Amino acid sequence: MYSVRNIYGLTGKKSITVSVPGSKSITARALLIAAAAEGESVLHGAQFSDDCQTFLNCLKSLGVGCEVNGTTVKVRGCGGRLNTESEEINVGSAGTAARFLPAFLAFQSGCFTLDSSAQMKSRPIAPLINTLKELGAQFSFLQKDNCFPFTVRGADKINPSLCVDISGSSQFLSALLISAVCAKQPVTIKTSGSHGLDYVNMTLGIMREFGAETALDNGVYTVSGGYTAREYSIEPDLSAACYFYAANKILGTDIRVNGVDVRSIQGDYKFIELLKSFNGGKIDMSGFSDQALTLAAIAPYLNEPTEICGVEHIRKQECDRINAIVRNLTAMNVKCEERADGVKIYPSQPCAAQIETFGDHRVAMSFAITGLRSNGICIKNPEVCSKTFKEYFDVLTGVCEDLIE
Repeated sequence: MYSVRNIYGLTGKKSITVSVPGSKSITARALLIAAAAEGESVLHGAQFSDDCQTFLNCLKSLGVGCEVNGTTVKVRGCGGRLNTESEEINVGSAGTAARFLPAFLAFQSGCFTLDSSAQMKSRPIAPLINTLKELGAQFSFLQKDNCFPFTVRGADKINPSLCVDISGSSQFLSALLISAVCAKQPVTIKTSGSHGLDYVNMTLGIMREFGAETALDNGVYTVSGGYTAREYSIEPDLSAACYFYAANKILGTDIRVNGVDVRSIQGDYKFIELLKSFNGGKIDMSGFSDQALTLAAIAPYLNEPTEICGVEHIRKQECDRINAIVRNLTAMNVKCEERADGVKIYPSQPCAAQIETFGDHRVAMSFAITGLRSNGICIKNPEVCSKTFKEYFDVLTGVCEDLIE
């Protein structure tokens, strides 16, 4: 249990600087792209909380050479073709690994077995699997159809014209884009459904930096060429940084996060910009949905009711995040209304409560910010933050100490 310290009105020292880990999303993409490249890449500023460590362990199990020194990792690429044709990997609860690695293995020769945590077995992956079958891969499900665990046999003859439904996750498209270079021929990918594409644009940008050729024409993506090893610097994780900018919004402080730049390739920079002027109203967060929880956590302190919409898909992430918002705000005696694709939250002063995290790191980190301006907010199971930011509560404690004179 972590008891959040109410520091509202006590922050005489208003300006401090903190550091956050490297971007989880960029680290995962860079690891897989470097693994598929020709030669040895050096990645600087990598994050190795639980999710990225799991991704790295999976790559090692597949025979990819990886050497870690602090936040720097050397990756000896396989040139798009693994040296092994039969391995078992476990993606744990790492959503990015759970989407990216089946796609990568569908382009390989051989048969691979993939398992996951119980939590991951309930998360959607069927749209990606359907497309990988269209590619030519074969799947055998060991418990439940279209769920982990399963075996995947890589396509003997690749179909280079694909379509994927991204309404559940843009990661399905990113997974296909990254690994399409392994086909050694141009691959086209059409999409159905709608989803924010900021993370897809991030994916394409990193792919191009490693030498892949990409194009988008009338909704159809084309990938060709291959990856060449290089040195690459990973940005700080803006999803982590946003919690401290949210704290600024409700405390009137000036907490700055090292390395945050307006030129960031991460879509969550939109949230930092939003905070500069937003004091309630209706907001479509489909383009930066990881911050729906963060905004919900500070919404009671805003001037007007806040209506978050466009985030129905977050019901199928680590937990039903919309329901988690409603249950925890209700526990704090905050008036809110659950919607199919979001939530409406009314201004009020949150009361003391124990926050149920539902095994979700973002629930824990977001509602800790609420407690910076309310007495008696305690976070159950704070260790869930190890998924992406192991030191979060240590950093938050330090922030509170530094801000109070």
